Formats: sequence, structure tokens, C-alpha cells
Amino acid sequence: MWHLCCYGDTRETSGDRFFLFTDDTIKSPSPALTMKAAVLIQRWYRRYMARLEMRRRYTWNIFQSIEYAGEQDQLQLSGFFSFMLDNFTQLNGNGPDLISQLLEPVVDPWLDREICYNLIPVPESYTGPRLSFPLSVSDTNALLAAFKDQQILHARYVLQLLYETKKLLKQMPNIVHLSTSYTNEITICGDLHGRLDDLLLIFYKNGLPSAETPYVFNGDFVDRGKKSIEVVCLLFAYLLLYPDYMHLNRGNHEDHIMNLRYGFTKEVMQKYKTHGREILQLFQDVFSLLPVATVIDGKILIVHGGISDQTDLDFLSTIERHKVKSALRFPRRSLEQLDIGHSCKRMRSTSGSRPGSRSKNKRTPNQGSECRPQPLPAGLQRAREEAFLKVTDASVSFFVEGGVAGTADKTAQPPLLPPPPPPHRPPLRSALLGLRRASRLVRARLPPACLTLSTSSKCLTWNSLCSVPPPAPPQHDREWKQVGDILWSDPKTHEGWSPNTFRGRGCYFGPDVTRRLLLQHGLQLLIRSHECKQEGYELCHGGQVITIFSASNYYEEGSNRGAYIKVGRELLPRFYQYQVSRATRKLTLTQRYNRVRVAEGSALKALKEKLFTHRSELLSGLQQYDLNNTGCVSVSEWAQVFESVLRLDLPWRTLRPHLARLAPDGSVDYPSCFEDMEPRIPLSQVTPNLAETLFRYRTDIEIIFNIIDKDHSGLISIEEFRHTWRLFSAHLGVDIDDRAIDDLARSIDFNKDGSIDFTEFLEAFRVVHKLDNKEQQVNGKTAGGKAL
Repeated sequence: MWHLCCYGDTRETSGDRFFLFTDDTIKSPSPALTMKAAVLIQRWYRRYMARLEMRRRYTWNIFQSIEYAGEQDQLQLSGFFSFMLDNFTQLNGNGPDLISQLLEPVVDPWLDREICYNLIPVPESYTGPRLSFPLSVSDTNALLAAFKDQQILHARYVLQLLYETKKLLKQMPNIVHLSTSYTNEITICGDLHGRLDDLLLIFYKNGLPSAETPYVFNGDFVDRGKKSIEVVCLLFAYLLLYPDYMHLNRGNHEDHIMNLRYGFTKEVMQKYKTHGREILQLFQDVFSLLPVATVIDGKILIVHGGISDQTDLDFLSTIERHKVKSALRFPRRSLEQLDIGHSCKRMRSTSGSRPGSRSKNKRTPNQGSECRPQPLPAGLQRAREEAFLKVTDASVSFFVEGGVAGTADKTAQPPLLPPPPPPHRPPLRSALLGLRRASRLVRARLPPACLTLSTSSKCLTWNSLCSVPPPAPPQHDREWKQVGDILWSDPKTHEGWSPNTFRGRGCYFGPDVTRRLLLQHGLQLLIRSHECKQEGYELCHGGQVITIFSASNYYEEGSNRGAYIKVGRELLPRFYQYQVSRATRKLTLTQRYNRVRVAEGSALKALKEKLFTHRSELLSGLQQYDLNNTGCVSVSEWAQVFESVLRLDLPWRTLRPHLARLAPDGSVDYPSCFEDMEPRIPLSQVTPNLAETLFRYRTDIEIIFNIIDKDHSGLISIEEFRHTWRLFSAHLGVDIDDRAIDDLARSIDFNKDGSIDFTEFLEAFRVVHKLDNKEQQVNGKTAGGKAL
């Protein structure tokens, strides 16, 4: 056996010297030894890959759980806005105009005429694409090239594109029916979420939309990604160019309330500062006009989220879909519809007047506080409570008068609420305090014996609501429910149907629900999106439900692949996977490990931030098991408290080594969970309770601020900041006095000009790792030294 080496006898060939030797002393390994070595290497590789996969999966679970928790927060905030709009605004007469504008935008006839874009001049200096309508292939090609070159489409063309899209969508049915008899294959794509690179990669691999390459894009075009406007403009442009071969379903993120939290509203206002509001309003109209479902050959149903046990495709075909502006906004049921004003008037005439006197047109200044509850039978009390919960936010659970809300017997009579605020308080403050008490009781689902919200014109009491018969669900309520189920539902392996408590909207539907709907409508397959999958797609319910997701690297680079489906005349789905990446070759084992490590680090950082924002609740729960104040609890107790407080459904025992240290006796040293995190900018003037509240609800505060900051300047006055906090504290049901808010406002008014830079405020209340802060401080000193 010959081996190349650096010693041995030398031989020369063609002037080149090399070394050879004959290995007579070393014997070749036996086949048994070779096999044993191969088995050991194989075991090591499998164990290594299994551990890597385990890390990838729990990283995935962390990202997904935090995402769904954010959706629950958004639902709670929109439910609070709905409650204020339905009750507070009407009772106060001149309620918060900002919320009214957000949830019930005034229809502007200017946006329904061509004048909405013809009056906007396009300067000669504009170098982007100039579109002409009706669109041609050269227009879409120019738009595609411009977006590749990071150019922004002028506001005039965006408005015109939306105007033309709105006209086209008005003519389309709620459920679009397609046929493969006119084309070879139909391509179905899932969520894109503002990722232009994924859309361009799909077009590169599969071809641009045309009569030969028809597409169905299954919702969630916007939010989260940085190129949402570019993605949706391209899709609308191809819809106008090929209306018979380009089809768009509505997703749960085609919703103006979702856009407030997840970035699309902010992106529009940053890119189009002058005409951003008009563009957003047109987007809202266009989104509400998108079809809710597509059917291929009468056999394949395509919806964004899923179905429920009440889904009726025939009924969905008849609804007025444009009326459902938001699937998060419960249909407005006014107090007049419930005849509450009449009930209060009747109560005032019996309890607030002297016997025998006429009180029809006479009221005392504090007559609103004279309403007193009348006891009701327990069964009737429960029925009226359920009717009231339908009117208000029926999906939120929170703190109630210093304790954690829980399940309570609704037939029991709770103690009376505290009396209304004194008359000397400002009207807005009084109304907000009353609203806060009402919001607490609604969130906790505890039946109040008296609910009093006093204003200068009307009196709302719990018994006034209880004295009204529960109304039958109107038609628009049913429409809203069905559209919400289509957009928000998720499949589960267990049989039956249940509310989607993880997302807070829609439902979970089992295989039996799927079989029943497919059989009822003669279908074979349900294709949906709405959930990120590691491989870009997933089959469930015996292959009758397919989830398709087209945004690769959704959580972090390398976190997941994207995919799309092609369906031909045989109706057999074929899957195509891809992943946007800078690398052009297959990843090595080390590169794969590094990708998982980076994604894992990002997920654990996000999770630790969530732990920090729930620090007081976690410590309170853990201390119940730590009776001797040792700072240690068992692993099972630690995991139980974390799940009961955070409700993220995570493998806490597996994650424990990344979150907390073990004591020498094997128990968990739970204070170590919070050692790595700290505020970005320590503010000594802020009380710990207020600081933790601001850390936890930073995104909600930002949403309320963006509503108040109408010109999106990033600056608000001290008074506007107080107003923001009053709305927010009413949403949370927490009592923090005005002095603490004023101290906070003064501490973040750095230049003392009477206005607050809200970007700096949000940065101050962002949780960061201590190591990150130290690195930034070092970098800052280094940069300062170089500048000197």
C-alpha cells in the first residue's frame, strides 16, 4: 500500500521530487474495527443532529409563543378601544375623537373620485416609475425594477393604484371560483409579511404572473417586514394587469388595527409623510374588499386561517364583506340599541325625584350618581351578564381590585363598587375613572352588582343593562363572526371545536370539523396559511388540510423555509421550497450550527425580556413556594409558576439551563432569572411599579401615542402625554396618580421645551441585556475618544 508522506526513499520523476514509502510495518485495520468506528461516528452525528434539532424546535416554540402573545395583547387593546367607542364616547357626548377616528373613520368622498390623485403633482426630480392606467406589462416591469433598486413609488401613483384596485375589487365576489381547464397549473402562495425578497424569488423560480402562470396569494401581504408597501403594490399591479389570473385572498393582517401594532401604518407614514393618511384610508377600504376565499375546480378551498363548526360557505357568499373593516373590531352595538337611556330615565324618575313631582325635564347636577341597583334573581342576573359581556370586550382577563382575576360563580352577588368620583374632578378624569372600573369588571368576567358611569347627560348602571332583554344576534354580528373564523382559526389534532385562546381570536378546529365541511360542500382539500412552518408547509387532518407559508427567515435568518404549492388538473398538490440567503452553496455542518445558535440567542433574549417585564408577578408566585426566603424552589415549582404567569406553553424544564442557575442542592436559584436584564436608560425618578408597567406595555403605549401624534412628528406635548397615559391606565385598570405621571414626563423632557420625543421615551423603557449596555458604553467611549 502506497502513501504520500514527507519521508522515505526518494525518487525523481520529470524533475519533480516527491516522497514515497512502502508501509510494511503498519497493518490495515480489520473490517470489524472499521465498522465499529463507522458506527461510533454515525451515533455521534445522529446525537449531534438530534440535539441541534431540539434546540431549533424550542427556539421555534419561543418565537411562536411570543408572537401569539402579542396578538392577544392587540386584541385586548382593540377590545378596550371598542368599549370606549361604544360606551364612553356616547355617554360623554364628546368622547375621545382620536379613537373615533381610528375605529370609525369618516368616509371621505374625496378618496372615491379621481381628483384624489390628479391634484397631486409629480416633480421633475422624481426618478421612479411613472405609471399609466390601464397598466401594461412595461408598467409592471418598471415597478418591479424600481423596487429592486430600492426606489419608492410616488404618492400620486400609489393613490391611483389603490383607487383602480378598489374599483376592480368592488366587482368581485366574496368567494372566487377558478378552473384548471384554462391553464396547466395554479400556484398558491402563503404569507409574505412585507418580505419583498421572497416575492421576487418566487417570481424568479416560478415565473411572473400571466395567463400561463396564474397565482393565488393567500393573505398577510403586509406587516412585520420592511417592504410591505412594495409587496402589496406589486400584487395590486399584477391584479389590475391580469384580473383573471391573479387572485388575492384577505388575511388577518389586512386589517387597519393589526397594522397599528405590526408596522404597516408606521411604514406608510414614514415613506409618505404628506399623503400618508389618505393612503392608509384607501388601503383600509381595499383590504375590506378583498375576497375571503378561493375555490379551485369546486374541490379545493383556499382560506387564510381556517374554519369553525359554524362556517357556512353559502352564507359567506352573500355577506357584505366591505362592512367588516376589522375582524378585531366587534360590530358596534350602541346603547340606544339596548334602550339603556330609556331604562336609566325610568330609574331616575322612580329613584331620583320626589313623590308626585314631574321629573321628565328636570335633573339635579349629581343625579347620575343617584342611581341605585335593584336586586335580581340569580338566573336572570346571569343571563343579563352574558348579554353585557357580548356588548363589551369578551376576550380579556386582567387584574380586579388588587387581585388576579379568576373563574367566579356568576350567580353570586359581589360587593358594591366604590362610589363615583367626586364632582370637583375634571369631566374627562371622572369618566375615565368610571370607565376603568367598568373595564376591570368586564376583563375579569366577574358580575358586578352595580356598574355606575356618571356623566353630565346620562347614567349607566349595571342594573340598567340587566333590565334589558338580551338581543338576538343581528346579521352583521354573524357576518363578523364568520369572517373572523375564516381569517384567524388554526387546525388542531384533537376532535371538535374550541375557542382559539392562544391567539385570542378565531377557533381551533379538529379533523371532524374539516371532514364535515368538506363533505357538506363536496370538497376534497383545504389549503390555508396563517402559521409559520419550519419547512414552509405542513399537512394535517389526514392530509385534508395543508398549511402553506411563503415568508422564509420569518423569525430569524435560517429559522424557516418558504414554500408554495402548484396544483394541476389532477388536483394533486406539489410543494416547492426555498430560502432567501446570502450563501449560494449548501450549508456545512458548522454553518448550520451557527444559524441555530444565532436564532436560539435571539429567541432567548426575547424570552428574557418578557420575564423581566413580568418580574413582580413571577417573584410573587415563586415566593409562595419559598416559605423560608432562601431564593430557591424546586424545578417543578419553578416551571409551574412560569407557565401559570406567562402562559406561553413552553418546555420550561428544557429551557431552565438558559434562564436560571441551579443551587448546590439541585433547586432553582430563581433570582438569577433576572440578572442578565436591565433598563436601557435607568430613570431614578420613576417608581418601580410604573417602570415595570411601562416596560410590559411599551408597544400598547406606542400604538396609543401614534393615534394622538396625528402629524407623526414624533413629538407630543406634556398634556398629550398625560392624555395618553389616562387612556392607557383605563385600558389596564391600574391606579397611578397624576403626580407620578408628571414626574415621569418631566424626567424624559430632556431639553425642557414642554414636548416629549416619544422615540427617546420608548428607547428608555426598552429592556436590554447588561452585556449589550456595557458594549454600547464602551463603543460610545471609543467613538468619543476618536472624535477628540
